Amino acid sequence: MIVVTGATGNIGRPLTRALAAAGERVTAVSRHAAAVPDGVRHVVADLAGPAGPAALEPVLDGAQALFLLLSGDLHGPGTAPADLVGRAVAAGVRRVVLLSTQGVSTRPFGPSRVAMRALEDVVRESAPQWAVLRPGGFASNVLWWAESVRTRRTVVAPFGDVGAPVVDPADIADVAAACLLEDRHNGGVYDLTGPEVITPRGQAQALATALGVPLRFHELTRDEARTAMARTMPVELADDTLDILGAPTEAELRVSPAVEQVLGRPPRPFADWAARNVAAFR
Repeated sequence: MIVVTGATGNIGRPLTRALAAAGERVTAVSRHAAAVPDGVRHVVADLAGPAGPAALEPVLDGAQALFLLLSGDLHGPGTAPADLVGRAVAAGVRRVVLLSTQGVSTRPFGPSRVAMRALEDVVRESAPQWAVLRPGGFASNVLWWAESVRTRRTVVAPFGDVGAPVVDPADIADVAAACLLEDRHNGGVYDLTGPEVITPRGQAQALATALGVPLRFHELTRDEARTAMARTMPVELADDTLDILGAPTEAELRVSPAVEQVLGRPPRPFADWAARNVAAFR
């Protein structure tokens, strides 16, 4: 049996479907009730809530593998994500696949990335078998634009001509499934990107093509973007995000071969994600 945390999000949902389609017994864990594929057991558990990592224990009985995706709450002070790994291994889980972040290697000194690297080390040292996934920016981050596209046919974003090789969450899910199911990925650390560098203007054009209507691009200044982002996240995180978006490093611009190495096919381009998710922008 495979336990998937974050099972109703952009990665967990397609991962759960892929594992179920492969004939695996799957327990999907999320903070809220949600529909899951037929045959999948769904458990509501808040791993960052009062019970903490102990909330995972009831779902671990009989589990051989765990996909560990930390919600934002589990990165905060006072949380103990390493305890999730310890409890899983103590319960008999032999394989842990951790969703980490590209920033662990490209920007290793930020507080959240220091903590994630420490968790990677716990996984390496504790789990009999493991793999670490380090994706860059997600194609699905443009869902931030959905309201302005629906209501004003306008994309509002900073750094319109600064690109990155954003990765489709469905590709992350497919790589995660391979790592959970195939022994050959034991000990793998995979940087995951899309197939090409694409700018926000380029993403807006791909959305316009998918929608079949023109979109206007309104470029925010950094200060305007910071003010908007600070409404939904700590200012420090907004500044950190804007540093990455506005001045990606050479490593963050590099297209990784890992998706193709694992899956035997190239990663999906942003236009593919846009076509599949166009309903969110109508």
